[in-house]
Amino acid sequence: MTPASELAATTSLPIGSDADLAWVRHQVRRLAAELGFGLVQQTKLVTAASELARNTLVHGGGGQAEITPVTDGPMRGVQLVFADTGPGIRDVELAMSDGYTTGGGLGLGLSGAKRLMDEFAIDSEPGRGTVVTVTAWATGTPGAPAGPR
Repeated sequence: MTPASELAATTSLPIGSDADLAWVRHQVRRLAAELGFGLVQQTKLVTAASELARNTLVHGGGGQAEITPVTDGPMRGVQLVFADTGPGIRDVELAMSDGYTTGGGLGLGLSGAKRLMDEFAIDSEPGRGTVVTVTAWATGTPGAPAGPR
């Protein structure tokens, strides 16, 4: 997987306020539309981005989002990286389970984002922070997966 050379490079956005969350959502939707994602795909991508950006703000104390257009052969996609230097996650497996929450919500943020994306990776350690990397592929491009794996 390589950045799509004909498209813009990585966009880095700070996450430190609710206004930043809205800007992240806007930029993700804009890029997904440019890459030919359908409306349903755009909605899934923006929903996952919103959940992960909110986690970065609320649980990580703020951080950064990176939005990158990517290609893999003929496939076009969007890779999102959300990073913070907050307290980290003690038990990633537990945090990924449906219904687990430390913030009083529904407990579907991380697990829900994983279900919405084609690729999902999380790297977290107590005291070191958290990095979540997700990728979605436009289903209209040759070789793209039919939907989240």
